Amino acid sequence: MSFATEVKNEISDLRLSKSENIAELSAFIRNNGHFSNNTILLYTENMMIAKRIYAIVKNIYGIHCHMTTRQNVAFNKNNVYYIEIKEKQDFILQDLSVVDENKNILDSPKEYIIGSEEEMKAYIRGTFLAKGSINDPKTSQYHLEFLFDKKYESVFVQRLLNHFNLNSKIILRDTKYMVYLKEAEKIGDFLKLIKAYKSVLYYEDVRVLREQKNITNRLNNCEQANTEKIIATCNNQLKDIEDIENIIGIGILDEKLQLVAEYRKKYPESSLIELSEIMSLETQTPITKSGLNHRFRKIREIAERLRERENK
Repeated sequence: MSFATEVKNEISDLRLSKSENIAELSAFIRNNGHFSNNTILLYTENMMIAKRIYAIVKNIYGIHCHMTTRQNVAFNKNNVYYIEIKEKQDFILQDLSVVDENKNILDSPKEYIIGSEEEMKAYIRGTFLAKGSINDPKTSQYHLEFLFDKKYESVFVQRLLNHFNLNSKIILRDTKYMVYLKEAEKIGDFLKLIKAYKSVLYYEDVRVLREQKNITNRLNNCEQANTEKIIATCNNQLKDIEDIENIIGIGILDEKLQLVAEYRKKYPESSLIELSEIMSLETQTPITKSGLNHRFRKIREIAERLRERENK
C-alpha cells in the first residue's frame, strides 16, 4: 500500500461536522464528478473513499447512491468504484456550489462552502481525496501534488493552501495544471491540516532521520498531532454519550458504562491514561487504560446502533 493511499484511508475515517462534510463533498464532486443523463457519476480506486462519499451523500441528502465495482483492465488492474447519484441531482449540484441556477459550472464555490477555516480545511481534504498524491518520505524527494483539468480550480485550491502558509505553486504539465508542495516542512504541515495525524507521526519520524536539522519542528508536530488525536478521541466519546442521552437516556447503560460516561463528561480533555488514573484514585477501584478503552468501545457501539435506528 502506498503512503498516499494510507493517508487517504486515514482521513476517510474522520468524523466531521455537517458543514465540513458539505465542503469536503463539494470539493470531491467538483474535481471528480461527471454530469450527464440526470446522473452525477463519481469514481475512485479507493474503497474507503467510495464508502465515505456514499455515507456523506446519504446522511446529508437522505438518498441512497448506486455503487458498482469494476476492474481497471487498462492500467494497474485495481478495482474502480463507481458511485451514481440519480436523485436530487440539480439540487445537490447547486447546494454544493458546483453549478449555478442555470447549470453552469462555477469557477469557485460560493462563500458559504468555505466560510470558516475548518470548512476550508475540509475542502482541501476533499480535493486531496479526489486529485491529490504524496510521495513516501522514504523516497528520494519530498513531493505533494494535485492535478487539475481546469486552471480556475488549480488557482482556487492554491489560494486555499497558501491561506495556511503552505507556499504551494502551480505549473502546467502537458494539458493539466499541477499545484504542488516541495518543502518537507510544509508537507508535514499539510498532513496536520487535513487531520492525518498518524501519517504526520510517520512522516516526521522518517523525515528527522534524513534531516536532523529539523528535529525541533518534528517534535512540535508530533506533540501537537498527539494532542489533537487525544482531543478528537475525547470529542468522539462525548458525542457518543450525548447521542445516547438525547435518543434514549443514559440509564440504558449498565453501571460501569454510566460511571465511565460520568467521568468523561467531568474530565473532557483527559487522555485514557489520565482518566484511568483519576478513576482509580477517586473510586478506589483500579481500572486500566485498556479496560477504559473497552468500555468506551461498548458505548460507541450502542451509540452507533441508536443513530442508525434514528436515521431509518
